[in-house]
Amino acid sequence: MGNPIELKPRRSCRGSVTLPGSKSIANRALLMAALCQTPVRLRNLLVSDDTGRMREALTALGVGFKDNELMTQVTGVGGHWQNSSSELYLGNAGTAMRPLLAVLAATLQNPETAVVLTGDTRMQERPVKHLVDALRQQSARIEYLGESGYPPVAISSGLKAGNFEIDGSVSSQFISALLMALPLLAGDSKLTLKGEVVSRPYIELTLQMLADFGIAVNKRSSQCYAIKGGQHYQSPGDYWVEGDASAASYWMAAALLGNGPLEIIGIGKNSIQGDKRFAEVIEQMGASVNYCENSIIVSGSGFIHGIDEDFNDIPDAAMTLAPLALFADKPTTIRNVANWRVKETDRLHAMAEELSKLGARVEEGQDYLRVEPVQNWQRAVIDTYDDHRMAMCFSLVAFSPVGITINDPDCCAKTYPDYFSEFSRLCYS
Repeated sequence: MGNPIELKPRRSCRGSVTLPGSKSIANRALLMAALCQTPVRLRNLLVSDDTGRMREALTALGVGFKDNELMTQVTGVGGHWQNSSSELYLGNAGTAMRPLLAVLAATLQNPETAVVLTGDTRMQERPVKHLVDALRQQSARIEYLGESGYPPVAISSGLKAGNFEIDGSVSSQFISALLMALPLLAGDSKLTLKGEVVSRPYIELTLQMLADFGIAVNKRSSQCYAIKGGQHYQSPGDYWVEGDASAASYWMAAALLGNGPLEIIGIGKNSIQGDKRFAEVIEQMGASVNYCENSIIVSGSGFIHGIDEDFNDIPDAAMTLAPLALFADKPTTIRNVANWRVKETDRLHAMAEELSKLGARVEEGQDYLRVEPVQNWQRAVIDTYDDHRMAMCFSLVAFSPVGITINDPDCCAKTYPDYFSEFSRLCYS
């Protein structure tokens, strides 16, 4: 655990910030490039703990990487993995664990060997049962090595094409994992989603990226996909990794609190990430937003409106609303975010605990959080639960009269290693 950071009260946020590459796009792009048979040049690739875990795993499987200042060249193996008896350690990177689990089940050739996927203590508490069940329906050989339903898991060959069903209410990563894996099977498959699908924009992002890498998926309806087998990932040559739209939410909120204008470079009006919708949310709360080709410019208005809304489609960005709600003119309710509980920590409970330290009245429901504006600010030391989003969200409390101290700010290395240095550069008293 790193040293805490003390943020003294801030009043202004203005200037220009360039976002790191999107973690969600980066880890998908790394795996898709690894499945190509000719090199892919990834530009603006995020360098972070999570992408590092994906790279280490792919390197152990025989994929080559060559870096320079402008790009990372990935030399894939077309799914013909080397050293396939490896144990692959993935830390707490869900965007590595879930797709690798499905893709390895679809591509491993030798039934006598297995690949073990494992991770840190929190990863071993994050469920994979729904994904494993869906794969086992079609003869995948997957064994739990610890508690049933959770990593570590041992995977060997055996997955067959056919009809797959999965509950979409727990994690869209399960669905994206299947969409990435099923085209690699010899025969055709159908994927049916059950229940209310969480984070649906991430599925659309996966479909767009699959198309970019030459994979065709027939979307019959919002709950059903037809997937031709025998497909091969094709190198797009150069591939640009968009700036992280989830990370952009912190800067949008800071610009609202600090009046701006702040130009956020790396996402624009044509971004393929669902979390770009947070710009519309911040407008509802009182911000002025100007949409450009590769950036957005956010300014504050001097007031902040509380809102009550369903955020099932953008749960990661919705976390930013919780501390922002402390400054609003009325209570804010963040609804339909039950999957916060299966992220890097139980985010619903953690957020309620830490907001309460500041003097806020907070109601924690099974799938919602209701936050009342603070009347009397209390100086607090915030615990981050080894969760990067907790740390970045609570930086916004620096715009209060009392400032904030945040424990273990280094956990931001998961997706945004430079966040707090950038915060200090752009936000001032």
